[in-house]
Amino acid sequence: MSEIVLHLSAGQGPAECRWVVARLALVFEDEAARAGVRCTLLEAAEGNPASLLVSVTGEGAEAFAAARTGTILWTGASPFRPHHRRRNWFVGVSRVPPPEEFEGLRDEDVTYQAMRASGPGGQHVNKTDSAVRAIHRPTGLATVAQDQRSQHANRKLARLKLLVMLAEREQDSERAGRHAGWLRNRNLERGNAVRTYAGPNFEPRAVP
Repeated sequence: MSEIVLHLSAGQGPAECRWVVARLALVFEDEAARAGVRCTLLEAAEGNPASLLVSVTGEGAEAFAAARTGTILWTGASPFRPHHRRRNWFVGVSRVPPPEEFEGLRDEDVTYQAMRASGPGGQHVNKTDSAVRAIHRPTGLATVAQDQRSQHANRKLARLKLLVMLAEREQDSERAGRHAGWLRNRNLERGNAVRTYAGPNFEPRAVP
């Protein structure tokens, strides 16, 4: 059974967009269950994460992922600034390429370090040395994974997070100018939403 990994990202958006990322991951999980597909959060959807990874598996995984890849619009009042006039908040969902298809990440360039999980984390975080830090030596980029039950699973997650960082770095380098991060967020907002949700319960709405 093939696995599709989706990256939910707030881009350079404010806290509201990060809040949408966390809620959207849980919405995807519920939608997948109703569609007969399994959608598993690879990271704890707690607080206001700038991004999250989810795994989609099952017979209808391809169609499920395809229908959610792109810009997602949530319309509603800010949960942090109730008097804020803005009501449209955008996040991006992209498909993470399989590690074997991404030439910028070679096994020999990555160092893994076992470490003790820290912070509130998710429900699976424990006091053993199951957390893993992955370091990409050529760039110095590093990620930490601690939300999975085993060191092996956290190692896989840390590597996936490195892949996402390297892919974004590569995309940024292809954009001219020093405002690449800003441009990425502006492009996200201006993109046509593939799915729209509204209100605190994230009720789906027809795409305009």
